[in-house]
Amino acid sequence: MTIRVMLVDDSAVVRQVLTAVFTQASGIEVADVAHDPIMAMEKMKARWPDVIVLDVEMPRMDGITFLKQIMSSRPTPVVICSSLTQKGSDMAMNALAAGAVEVIAKPTGGVKAFLEANGNALVQAVKAAAVARMGNVRASAPVAANPAAGSRPPLPGVPGKLSADAVLDAPTGREMFSTTDRIVVIGTSTGGTQALEHILTRLPRGCPGMAIVQHMPERFTSSFAERLNRLAAIEIKEAANGDRIIPGRALIAPGGKHMMIKRSGAFYHVEIVDGPPVSRHKPSVDVLFRSAAKFAGRNALGVIMTGMGDDGAKGLKELHDTGAHTIAQDEHSCVVFGMPKEAIKLGAAREVLSLDALPAAISKH
Repeated sequence: MTIRVMLVDDSAVVRQVLTAVFTQASGIEVADVAHDPIMAMEKMKARWPDVIVLDVEMPRMDGITFLKQIMSSRPTPVVICSSLTQKGSDMAMNALAAGAVEVIAKPTGGVKAFLEANGNALVQAVKAAAVARMGNVRASAPVAANPAAGSRPPLPGVPGKLSADAVLDAPTGREMFSTTDRIVVIGTSTGGTQALEHILTRLPRGCPGMAIVQHMPERFTSSFAERLNRLAAIEIKEAANGDRIIPGRALIAPGGKHMMIKRSGAFYHVEIVDGPPVSRHKPSVDVLFRSAAKFAGRNALGVIMTGMGDDGAKGLKELHDTGAHTIAQDEHSCVVFGMPKEAIKLGAAREVLSLDALPAAISKH
């Protein structure tokens, strides 16, 4: 099936480059382009697209207002393509809260070269959006956030596929011992922003400490963590190197860096490291899960949630094999049943639970 895409961006250069990128990809057709949402809506009346690629700062109507209209009248997968400015980051985070399924961060300069170099990531984002179950996208009221500063544009994805071996060695089983400290590691991608909000805002202050990888570009993870921290009873923050994993705290891996679990005595903390993308992602769920298998083992609970691809499937299997309890989100409640499906196929999940059942399962651990 060919995916019909509508491009909505006030930049003629962006429309031209994205049209070329998608035209060259198999299975994608650029149905039409528009320089603002009002023009887009007029064109979409004739034939509705499968996916909308949407900028957020445009004339006549901003992208978030347009997105809300779409979600209220005819929910459609939307990929946000936003510039890495503070205002743009705020608006993109609000768009995710309003129901967008994916965000691609573009720099303020050198946009043409950036989009051309990252065509594969753009294509994968559209393909992930096309299979999203829009009934499972849980929109919420937007909350402004202040993204952390960064100096280089993120790469949403690159060709090639490295395993977690590129960052750390596989667990041997010799490092394992039981402690009274319990931790939770969670990995998710497309649809994960809404799913994580659903879970984290339902957890009590005394829940186990958590380390979370959500596939998201640099600058956006800080905004995302700050937003959730305002909504939840627990503490939620973008992880910094050396942060302790303690009850009532959730640490979210910073975009553009890997996050690993480490043990100091009987206590757990995170290590933030650079390195190549693993399973085409940085941060990678496989890296987080492998480190939890290596340094926590049966003291950990591993949860893999909605997302396209297979990042985290092998890592969850490694956790499973060290004696950890492991859970995969079920197909019905996933926006994209890619990552959990691959983990289930590997025999990595001891349980398959709905999104609604996950807060209780985490609290129980």
